Amino acid sequence: MSKRALHLASAALFALALAVPAGAADLGRMPTKAPVMAPPPPFTWTGCYIGGFVGGAFTNDDPFFTDLGNGLFPAFSGGIRGAGVAGVHSFAVPLDDSSIIAGGTLGCNWQFAGSPFVLGIEGEGGYLKLNGAAFDPFLGPGILSPVPDVLGAARIGDWYAMATGRVGYAFDRWMVYVKGGAAFVRVQASVVDTCTTGGCGNWLITTGDHDTATVGTIGGGVEWAFAPNWSIKAEYMFIGLGGHNLTTCGTATLASGAIVPGGDFCFNHDFPDIHTVKVGVNWRFGSLFGP
Repeated sequence: MSKRALHLASAALFALALAVPAGAADLGRMPTKAPVMAPPPPFTWTGCYIGGFVGGAFTNDDPFFTDLGNGLFPAFSGGIRGAGVAGVHSFAVPLDDSSIIAGGTLGCNWQFAGSPFVLGIEGEGGYLKLNGAAFDPFLGPGILSPVPDVLGAARIGDWYAMATGRVGYAFDRWMVYVKGGAAFVRVQASVVDTCTTGGCGNWLITTGDHDTATVGTIGGGVEWAFAPNWSIKAEYMFIGLGGHNLTTCGTATLASGAIVPGGDFCFNHDFPDIHTVKVGVNWRFGSLFGP
């Protein structure tokens, strides 16, 4: 090989040695495709929550008080003067038209993976109060009293609570549901007669008692998750208080203080069903069913 050819070959090798690193650097600067983003996980109702609500309660019926009399007299309202015509009878005690309700809830949901069905448990407690009072207008069945003086008073509430299960069907962030279980409602009743003048009251009595009724409840609603951990709901519940009764008894005395013979006079008090409607807000804070 001539010197000229050797020089040309050396120059070519030198140029190639310079070009290779530059080319590799250019390859390193070539744009790369952005990674594919995974879709967000589907919304789930699974989790535990705490919330608050406000609404109203009402009833379509009135409590009924029944005058049962005692061992000698068929009715307290009949008195001594009505012993021949008096008998066991009932009278209505109208309640307030409605009551505000307010309180809180605590519960947990579990949604089946890939399914719209949601199971849940929930506890609820709050304020409710329906009051009423009325005079017994009768001496006996269908026999009006000339001077009604026996005052009956009833109260439903001060507080109430529920323990229920829920079954829902979800449309992503919307859910319709039914729920049912047990309701616990405070009820109270009393009968008072203290009138001794003006032709009313030939004896005196005061009775009263209270009870916590444990009854069934059923209803449903719709809930919307407007944020990952927040939802609002509208709900109706029926509380089957109808048929729950309370009996109160008391010793009757004459105006002179003498005790009326025949033992205690008793009254039976039947309470009506209750309807509630509410709106509420829930905050989901975790899960009992896994992460």
